[in-house]
Amino acid sequence: MPALDETATMLVGRAAELERFDSVIGRVGQDDAPAVIDVAGDAGMGKSRLLSELCARARQRGLTVLRGKATEYEQHTPFQAFTDAFVDVDPSFLASDTLPEAAAPVLYGAGGVQDAAQGTGNRDRFGLYRAVADVLTRLGERSGLAMVLDDLHWADPASLELLDHMIRHPVRGRVLLVLARRERQTPPRLDAALMRGVDSGAVLRTTLRPLPEQESIEALAPDLRPRDAKEIYEASEGNPLYLRCLLHAHRHGARRRGTLVRGHNDTVTGVPSGLASLLLEELTSLTVAQRHTIQAVAVLGDHATPAMVSLTTGTPTAAELDDCVGALARRDLLRMGSDGRWTLRHPLLRALVYEHTPAPRRAEIHRTAADELARTGASAAERAHHVERSLVEWDPASAAVLSEAAARFAHTAPATAAHLLDVVLRLMPDTPTYSRRRGELTLARARALGVGGSLRESRDLLYTLISGPGQDDASLRGDATALCAMMERHLGHSPEAIALLQRELVRTPGPEPRQAVSLGLALGMAALNTVSYPDVRDDIARTLAVARSHGDLMGEMAALALGALGEAYEGQAAAARRFTDAAAGLVDGLTDPTFTEASESLVWLAWAEALLERYADAERHADRGLDIARRSGQVHVLPHLLSAKAFVHLTTCRLPSALESAEEAESVARAIGSSDLLAFTLCFKALILLLHSPLGDTGALRTAQEAVAAAGGSRHWWASLARCVLGHTALVSGDPHRAQNAILTAGGPELLDLQPSIRPGQLETLVNTALAVGNTDQAARWAARALAEAERMGLRGQLGAALRAEAALAQHRGDTRAAARLFERAAQAYAPSGATLWEAYSMLLATPQAQAAGDAPRAAAMWERARRLADDGGARLLSDLAAVVRPQDVEASRRPTELDRLTEKPTRTEEPLRTPTELDQLTKREREITELVAQGLSNQAIATKLYISCRTVESHLSAIYRKTELPSRSALASLATRAALDRRSEPTPNHRSLERNDR
Repeated sequence: MPALDETATMLVGRAAELERFDSVIGRVGQDDAPAVIDVAGDAGMGKSRLLSELCARARQRGLTVLRGKATEYEQHTPFQAFTDAFVDVDPSFLASDTLPEAAAPVLYGAGGVQDAAQGTGNRDRFGLYRAVADVLTRLGERSGLAMVLDDLHWADPASLELLDHMIRHPVRGRVLLVLARRERQTPPRLDAALMRGVDSGAVLRTTLRPLPEQESIEALAPDLRPRDAKEIYEASEGNPLYLRCLLHAHRHGARRRGTLVRGHNDTVTGVPSGLASLLLEELTSLTVAQRHTIQAVAVLGDHATPAMVSLTTGTPTAAELDDCVGALARRDLLRMGSDGRWTLRHPLLRALVYEHTPAPRRAEIHRTAADELARTGASAAERAHHVERSLVEWDPASAAVLSEAAARFAHTAPATAAHLLDVVLRLMPDTPTYSRRRGELTLARARALGVGGSLRESRDLLYTLISGPGQDDASLRGDATALCAMMERHLGHSPEAIALLQRELVRTPGPEPRQAVSLGLALGMAALNTVSYPDVRDDIARTLAVARSHGDLMGEMAALALGALGEAYEGQAAAARRFTDAAAGLVDGLTDPTFTEASESLVWLAWAEALLERYADAERHADRGLDIARRSGQVHVLPHLLSAKAFVHLTTCRLPSALESAEEAESVARAIGSSDLLAFTLCFKALILLLHSPLGDTGALRTAQEAVAAAGGSRHWWASLARCVLGHTALVSGDPHRAQNAILTAGGPELLDLQPSIRPGQLETLVNTALAVGNTDQAARWAARALAEAERMGLRGQLGAALRAEAALAQHRGDTRAAARLFERAAQAYAPSGATLWEAYSMLLATPQAQAAGDAPRAAAMWERARRLADDGGARLLSDLAAVVRPQDVEASRRPTELDRLTEKPTRTEEPLRTPTELDQLTKREREITELVAQGLSNQAIATKLYISCRTVESHLSAIYRKTELPSRSALASLATRAALDRRSEPTPNHRSLERNDR
């Protein structure tokens, strides 16, 4: 039977909605167009019919249309609505080798998780979301795309999370997402995501109201007496489906007022009771065979193929089945979709049929379907839905299927995994025979709950496991304790986590060595959150000793990395370097498969290296950790690694990629459900937005405010960081009082509540706030404190912040020459590590001071390099600042081949110039290449300019790095620029004579 034309029925009273839809369809992909249309309305209000009209109009405009729907009885089938929509995709497109494999669980449904479960796929569900967006972008590149998803009030948790991601990060290109849902049954998570989208302009909301009376009667009941038509409309309350059913009943003999105006209060499912009665009345005249068929279709859902319907109804011949379904189709009770599956006319009808099918009959249909799927080789994940709904008592074989399916869903759909394990645990006998297995499944369920964002439920379940009958299993108890401590940390309860871990470590008998190492590491991480690392320094040392004494190489590496981070936080740079060198030596000697269960150590190492200003190493280890975490499904480490990468890209002036990493970190933190973790990720997003946005933009301040709100009243490190970031953004926004209050609230009057590693930077901000409010004495004290702390740590970046504080004081006092010198020294402090963002910022601050001091060439040279770094790195704030401080004679100050002049031999009439010894070693060609590097040219651009190969350029650069002992391209550019500045500021012989006479 051909598929039914969904636009065949008359659409009444929706002209305004269709006009809005037409406007959006015509602007798909444009910057000012919404990326999502949200259609909300009560049951029977005509959402699906309206979507059909939208689909038809989109096709007329040339768009590809994919349409799927969520269903009521498959709410634990991951990504069901999306998978249903992708059925409509051209098979040749799906067969393309260029499609990302990570999207398979969404493109192909439950069968797509097979490879991930066997360790051959990507277990990062956020990578899966990006892959799906990539697929949609590619589909939209052809002629535009509209993905239409219906009945999303029944969407499974994995689909809800994917939708949230797509609303926060709209798909690029000509792609329109259209959603329909029952407003009062919408899950809070989806409702909140859509509301955020409305606020941001990404979502266009359309709420369907009752049909207008006169238009409805004229269109649908022109043959009725006006009195009857009005009575029927009033009984329907303008609900289109209810109205049509009442009209149908009236025309078929139900003419008594009492029949038409039945009670129509909403049922528990949001369906008017009168409508439910009318729909059920349609089924009273069915034969037994027809009733069995319609019941089978209702129960089978997505598996309602002709073959499966025949199997579950016991129909002996294909002809008899055809007669049966043909009769049901003629009555418009059954419809066949384009994919050959049977469905009932409306989801309300399916719900009524399903609920009125006797429970034994439902279970039997599910059981038959599960057995048939197993016979045809379907995976446990594909069979899980039917297996679950066929269970009425404990069955080991069924439990094994559900447990296997849960393992496969654990990374891509953790909420479904937790649900399936709950089904197994509820039916499992509570006897000693199953004690060990019960403990393992409980731990697995707690882990799935935590990964899925149900932190409190996971924590409570773990406490039950720790104190329950299985507590004598030391290994299980240790794993549960470590996981419970992690949940407490994510909930912002680090003191509780510390107490829990310390109790476990002193327990008699004590934990086995592997567990002792794991618990010791968890203790150290919790202490970092509470700014109490010195209190557990000895515990970390003991953990390291245990790992080494038992040959636990991974434990040793993790303890070293954690020690490195702890010492770096405390400003103990020398100790941090020793730990970091040892940890990096082990890390770089191990292969990735070894890291599968210890990728968190790469978090600690990468952050330690970032704090020690080893940015290239930090990025390398963060990238390695991200790759391992994505493949192994260790979602909880992703925000830390992504934030480390974002911080490195921010510092090295790569703002677009920094923001991309920060936004991904934020998405993962929101999904995990940890307020502390969200505050942490928002801190870096706020800083990046501050530098990436133009002057006057308030996005960074709003993000910093959200970070503080997420942290709440916590005194943990992340809360302090959030308040410090708020202080910095408030100062840039022109509110020094608020900035000062935020930082002092975070650190206390002497900032002793802040870890030493961030004090110089915060003291610099305080110096500027004090100067802004006229408290010069306080500014001087804070500047001296910043310099002392920076010199104690011995980190050049920290020194740069302290020098800027001193420079701000000099500027305030009117000493432009000293201010210029100090700002320039700050820039030079950042250069060796490649911290080009802060180098550029410092040079821009130095520019007007050098200009005012009469050193126009030096001002112009600093401005030129700073502007180029800002523009190339996407630092819009600095670019705008460069426009403000641009020297008037900047064009006249530009001179080519400066390095060649620097290294020319002096004549007898000139004094020898001060030439950097590093550049003395370079050949003429190497100096030429160095000059072009300083101008910001890429290797390929240099090769083109010099008419040599790119490989030759790379060879010369290798020689240059070796001779100059510089670690990076940015450090080489900084050295070249400083050499040029020194040449321009070198006094002439007459000036030297004047200086001698003055002395």
